[in-house]
Formats: sequence, structure tokens, C-alpha cells
Amino acid sequence: MDTIISHSETFPRIEHLQKRVARLRRLAKKYKRSEIIQNALLGISNIATQVTSLDDFYQRVHLHLQQLIPAENFFIASQDAKTGLTSLPFFADQQDSHPTELYPDQEISALLNSGLTGYVLRNGEPLLCDDNKFNELIASGDIKSLGSPSHQWLGVPIKTKDVVSGVLVVQSYNEANTYGELELELMGFICHHISGVMERLEHHQQLEQAIVERTKELSQAYEKVKQEVTERVKAEKLQKTLFEIADLSASNVLQQDFYLRLHAIISQLIPANNCFISLIDKNNMLSFPFYVSQMTAEYPASRPMQDGLTEYILQHKLPRLFSAKDISTMVSLGEIYAKSPELNKTDRMHQWIGIPLIINGEVAGALTIYSLDDAHIYQLKDLELLTFVSQHMANAIERKLAAESLKNSHELLEDKVVQRTMALAELNNNLQKEINQRRKMEDQLLYDAQHDGLTGLPNRSYLMERLSQALKHLRRHGLDQFALLFIDLDRFKVINDSFGHLEGDRFLIETSQRIKSCIRDNDTLARMGGDEFVILLDSINATEDAVEVCERILQILSMPYQLAKQEFISGASIGVAFSGRNKLVTSESLLRDADAAMYQAKANGKGCFVIFDNKLSAKSKLQHDLEIEFKQALEQQGFKIHYIEVVDFNTGEIIAIEPQVEWHHLKQGIIDHSKMKRLAAQYQLTLNLDAYMFGHLNEHFQSIKQRYGTNIDLHLSISSQHIKNKFVLRNLKNTIKGSNIDLRKLILFFNEQALMQDTENHINGFELISQLDVQIGIDGYGTGYSSLSCLSFLPIKALKLDEDISKHLLNDKQLQLVKAYQLTAQTLNFDMYATTIDTQQQVRQFLELGYMRGQGRAISKLFNEKKKPHKSCA
Repeated sequence: MDTIISHSETFPRIEHLQKRVARLRRLAKKYKRSEIIQNALLGISNIATQVTSLDDFYQRVHLHLQQLIPAENFFIASQDAKTGLTSLPFFADQQDSHPTELYPDQEISALLNSGLTGYVLRNGEPLLCDDNKFNELIASGDIKSLGSPSHQWLGVPIKTKDVVSGVLVVQSYNEANTYGELELELMGFICHHISGVMERLEHHQQLEQAIVERTKELSQAYEKVKQEVTERVKAEKLQKTLFEIADLSASNVLQQDFYLRLHAIISQLIPANNCFISLIDKNNMLSFPFYVSQMTAEYPASRPMQDGLTEYILQHKLPRLFSAKDISTMVSLGEIYAKSPELNKTDRMHQWIGIPLIINGEVAGALTIYSLDDAHIYQLKDLELLTFVSQHMANAIERKLAAESLKNSHELLEDKVVQRTMALAELNNNLQKEINQRRKMEDQLLYDAQHDGLTGLPNRSYLMERLSQALKHLRRHGLDQFALLFIDLDRFKVINDSFGHLEGDRFLIETSQRIKSCIRDNDTLARMGGDEFVILLDSINATEDAVEVCERILQILSMPYQLAKQEFISGASIGVAFSGRNKLVTSESLLRDADAAMYQAKANGKGCFVIFDNKLSAKSKLQHDLEIEFKQALEQQGFKIHYIEVVDFNTGEIIAIEPQVEWHHLKQGIIDHSKMKRLAAQYQLTLNLDAYMFGHLNEHFQSIKQRYGTNIDLHLSISSQHIKNKFVLRNLKNTIKGSNIDLRKLILFFNEQALMQDTENHINGFELISQLDVQIGIDGYGTGYSSLSCLSFLPIKALKLDEDISKHLLNDKQLQLVKAYQLTAQTLNFDMYATTIDTQQQVRQFLELGYMRGQGRAISKLFNEKKKPHKSCA
């Protein structure tokens, strides 16, 4: 019984022990596998820090990976970040060949991207794929079936800086080998190391590339420095050679020693084992003062000029480098040694250099060097070097040959030196005179650029510079002040019209002298043009100083003038502006204030002065606002155009129309054409206003023809600014050529006064415009600016009287003068037009004076009434 109990207790213990043993074996196996995994991972980590290339890393990773998981079927795909192309840097598969062998007709990148590898590259997530997952991806169109079917496919993305750069893949074709989370984790660990190795190797590669580039740069720099050193050594050697040649030419050595030393100097630059110098004497004989050759030790005898190589150089007068082939070709062609074959000793020559020696400006000999083998190959740079040295050699030979003649002509040379010295001294004196004269001319040009040609006073440019300096002084010395006086002479136009421009010039000169006598030496009087003068009163103490000067000027200008033996009373209007009114004052604004005050003085009755104040400032602001509104209206085409009709007095027919511009201003009412032209000139928008009117004519040309007929002429008065600048003139030509107007019907009128002020530009401009079939006219005629001789050679079609002439038909002399204008136009075959005919009496007067055409309000009214139908008496 005891035995039975004992056995029954023993079996459970054995079974328990067996279970514990099995468990311990499993743990031991597990620990062993963990140890293997740990060692493999440590090995992979060590590899990652040691490898120098990805290929080596992939091979060794594959060996370690096989210890952990079934990895006989293993490959790595890599995607280039720049090109996006996918490649297989490592591939090991026991089942399938390399994809390039399986699919030779397909590109590897497209092939990989279409399969599971491309799927992982696109999604950036690990993929453990079995048959079900594989079929599901094929069905969804995400991948294509490639290669042999596998039991399991595990791919893990390789990421560099969170960007997928490749895929690590293992495949299992055996159902006994399966992958799970452990394999996925191991693959991720390996991918991390691959990424790190890729970054490290890429950095290493970039570093190596940078080192290579830097080494290349340093090498190039070294070669450049080396080349510079070589060139400098050559230059120093060449310079030394030239010095030696110069010293040799000045030495008293014997002739034979002279040429031997010359040969030694040449040999320092270039191998010259075979060298000779030939010279031509007065009898045209060729001699050889120096000869050294490896072929013979005998000196050649002097001989007449024949057809050898030396004669070839002397004849062509150019340095030449010949090869043996060149010499053979020349011999075969009969260019050399055809008449003297006995002189031909060139059969052993490898290369031959011949350089003519220029002495006294003529070819007097030659330097020859040749080689018998290829121990040294002569090049073009050697030819150039010898050519350069030969010039100095020729000079040395020339000095040597001329030593005796130099000694005999020493006294003559001294006389020539004295003469030359005297000539140079005279030349220096003349040059100094020319320099002084040029300085005077430059000073005069500067003076002329800053002064008025008539009165000699400073002009606007000088005044603005002086005014700018005064303002700068005022900013540094705030307690100082100055005044600006703007003077406009009264009745100046009457002087020109009544006495002529010569007397008008005398009047301006005397007026400038009178005004100058009223101011101090430190004040500045400038003529702005026409009859306008400006005075800068510098450093005044109070307003009364300027007032006192104004009163003196008004008093002295009111005194009579003697013009054309007649007494004439003039006067002036003066505007005064002070510097201290506004801290933001500028040269232009101060001049504008004085100008505004002057206009107010003229409005007050002339012969007085007005000081610029707040009231005038407000008025000036209105003028400024008007300028802005004018520009806006011009840009927005807010001006109106109406047409003045030009009529034939005899028939009443409208023969031409002239556009007139006006502005319907909201506050100032209608601003007529004359004031519009003045405003445009004041705002420097004359060219823009002309373009506005021309554009209107161009746009409405068809409607004008429908209204007035096809034979109607178009008169357009434009500014001479269009022909003072070649770019503006080119713009005018392009505008005319690009228009729809019948150019044969267009007459462009230019002002007579502007014509005489710049005749040359007008002549050139008229010639270019006439080439476009456009006719030229002169308006404002009769003010005395132009002469008959001037008008006779210009391509002018018509003359149009000045607008003020019709207002002065008051006595016989004026009527005779206006009649003379008509006779002038008739003599020169010009069409003459009267203007501003506002009364019926003026119509009759112009008809009696022989005028057949004209324009004005009275003409329009008269001929409009003629056109009305007569009422029936019934």
C-alpha cells in the first residue's frame, strides 16, 4: 500500500518537472534569440558608423539580417529626391532574377513604382502584405503584379528628414517563414540606420566634393601664380636681354666680338645652335657678318641677291617660321632655289626661322635660326619673341654701323638739337597760349551761359543759383532776410511796334543801367527774358529797405527815354516777396510769389509796386489750383473744340477751318483759346495741348469732310517746341504719319517770333515736315521779326497776320505797312490771311488793301447772313 501511494505521488512530480524543463528550454531559446537579435542590432549599429559606402553597408546589413529573419529574398529601393527616379542599389532574391532581366523592355523606375515598392514610396508607411492584401491592392488598381508570387512581402520606408527616400523589402516564398511585429520593428530599426548612413555619406560626399573643388581652385590659383611667375621670369629675362643688347650697342668691341656676344644674348632666350645674320650692302650684295652652323664651320662668302630662303624673307619683309615640309613645298613650286639650286642646303633642316632686320626704315638684312632635329620645336611665340628682339638687334647693328658717321656728324647733330630745343620751346609757348586761350573761352562760355547776351546781366540760371545760395545762408542764419523784386516794364511791346527792335534793344540796355544804379554792389540784378527783370536784395534790415529801392526804381524808370530822336515815357510794375514769410520757401516758390505780386501791381494800374501777402498767397493758391484743374481737364479731355472758318472774301466760300480750344470752367466761366494757349505755356503743357487739338482733328476728320467738303484745308497753329528737339520732332513726324488726315490739306502754322529766335532748327524741322506732304505756314506775321530774305528760302505756303494788326488800322502809315505785307506775300507766291476781323469796317479795309482771305467774328457773321434765304416780299 505504501509503495502504491509512493508511486502515485512520484508521477505528478515528474510531470511537473518536465513542464518546468520545457519552459526553461523555451526561455533559454527566447533569451538566446534575444541575444542574437541584440548582437545583430549592435553589429548593424557598428556597421552604420564604420562603412564608407552604401553598397558595403547594404551587403553587411543583409548578412546580419539573415541571422534574425528569413532574408534570402531581400532588396533595397532608392528614390532620387531631385529626379524622382527609383533604382535598386541592392538586390538579392533566390526565386526571381533582377527586374531588369525579367522585364528588359521596361524602365526600372516605372517598373518599381507600379508594384508594392512604389506603393510604400507613395504612402510612406510600412506594409506587411500577404496573398489577400496583395490581391486587394491589385483589385483596387494601386499596384500591378510583378515577379513570382510570395507568401509574405514586408516593406518599410526609409525616411530622410521625414521625406521617403527609399524602401527596405524582404520576401518569404515559404509558408513556414512568416513575418510579424518583431520583423517589422527590426526592419524599421535597420531603415533608421540606413537613413543615418545615407545622410552621413551624403554629407561626407558633399564634404569631399567641397574639398575637391577647393583643391581644384587652389590648384588653378597655383597654376596661375606659377604661370605669372614664369611669365615674369621670361619678362625679366627679356628685359635683361634688351639691356645687354643696349649695352652692347654702346660698347667699343670689335665687329666679330660684337656678333658673337649678340649670338650669346639670343641663345639665352631660345636655342640658337644654328644661327646667322645677313646684311645687304650698297651694291645689293648679301654678306654674312656672323655665321654659326652645326653642318659646317666655313663662313659663306658674300654673293649677289638670288632666290634663296634668306632672299625670300628680305623680299616679303615679314617674319616667317617654316617646317621641313613647308620648305620642300616651296622648292617644288619653284618659289625658292629655282635659279640657284646650288645654294639649297635645306635637306637636313627640321625648322627654319627668318626675321627681316629693319635699319633706317628699310629691310637691310635678316636674322636666321634653324634646327636640324626635333630636340626643340620652335613655335609662333618663339617667332614673336625673336621678332621683338630683332628690332633691338637691328638698332644695335644700326648704331654699330653708324658709329663713324655719328662721330663725323656730331657738330651737325648739336646744331639740330639746339634747333629742336628752340622749336620745342616755341611749341611750349604756343601750347601755353592755346591753353590760356581755351581757359578764357571756357570762362567766356560759362559767363555766356549765365548772363544775358543783350544787357550783360545775369540770366535766370545765374539768379536761381544765387537765390538757392541765399536760402541756404538763411537756414544757417535765421535772423537774416532778403527780398526779391520782380520788375515788368510797361509799354515795351509799343516800343517794338513803333520804333523797331533795334530801339527796343537800346531801351532794354538803358533800363538795365538805370535799375542797376538803384541797388548795391552785393545785390543781384538779372534779366529773366523779354522785359522782365528780377532783383535779389541781399541782407536787408527791414521791409522799408525794399520799399525804398522800389520807389527809386519807379522814379528813375518814369523819366523820359530818347528813342529814334523821340521822347518816350515808360514805367514798370514791381512785385516784392520777402524771404521770412514761410519756412518751407524754395527758390521757385519765392520767384512765383514775386511774380504774382507783380501781376497784381499791373492789375492795380501799373507804375507801382505790390508786396506779396496772405491775400496774394490765396490768389496764388487759386492759380495753383487752376493749374491742377487744367492738367486734369487735359488728361480727361475736358476741353471743347470749335472751328474758326477761313473765308474767301470774293466768293464767300469757306476755304479752311482752324480749331480753337476753350474751357468751360465751373468758377471762371469760359476760358477762350488765347488764354488757353497762355495757360498751357505757363504750365509747360504746350506740346500736350497741341497734341490734344491734333488728336481731335484726326478723330473728327471724316465728319469735317462731310460738313465742309473734301476740298477744305485744315489750319493748325502749333508751338515751335516741336522742332527744337530731335526726339520731339520725331514724335511729331510719327503722329502726322499715323493720322487719318489728308496731309495735303493740312497747313501747320509756326510763330514768326519763334522762327527768328531759332532759325536753324526751324529750317531743319520745316524740311523734314515738308517731306510728309504737309504744308508750312507762319502766323503772328507782321511784328517785324522776319525779313524777306529769310522767308524766301523757307518751304512756306502761307502767312497769317498777327492778331493785333487788325486793331491798329488807324492811319495811312499803318495801312501802307499792312498793304506791304500783302505785296510781300504776293511777290513770294505766299497765301496771305487776315486775322481777328471783328468789324465790317475791318473787312472793307482789308479788301481795299488787296487781302482775299481772312478769319474773324465779323467774317463769320457777314457770310452767314449771305447764306440765309431771302424772305418773299409777299
